[in-house]
Amino acid sequence: MSRVQDERPTDEQQILALHEAGDRALMSADLVVLAQILADDYVQYNEAGKAFTKQDVLESFRSGSIRYPSIVSTGRKIRIFGDTAVVHGSESDEVESNGKRFAVRYAYLDVLRKHDGKWKLVASQLAKPVELP
Repeated sequence: MSRVQDERPTDEQQILALHEAGDRALMSADLVVLAQILADDYVQYNEAGKAFTKQDVLESFRSGSIRYPSIVSTGRKIRIFGDTAVVHGSESDEVESNGKRFAVRYAYLDVLRKHDGKWKLVASQLAKPVELP
């Protein structure tokens, strides 16, 4: 008799899938998916320390003031502490902002919370890595 394995994804798999869906949603400006991924009280701090709420992020895509034609994530590490997770990594992006296109690299730290069986992003901190000579 074969043993039936649990087919439900692990928390780590769920978080990885959420980040991958988030990258796709950012590149396609899919506001519905972004709204599902971000908690209502989400806050993001950019590399200059400026805070953006969930509504600020969604509005920047809705208005077309920002686009991400390409996002390449690397070095993503996931650490889970019960119903809280910390994800850190880096990414190389192509960004279009106010009609200008440029490349940018970020290191990031995301905090997620699991509520009613679903992971949501509650906070993010972006930083530009220091280039060493």
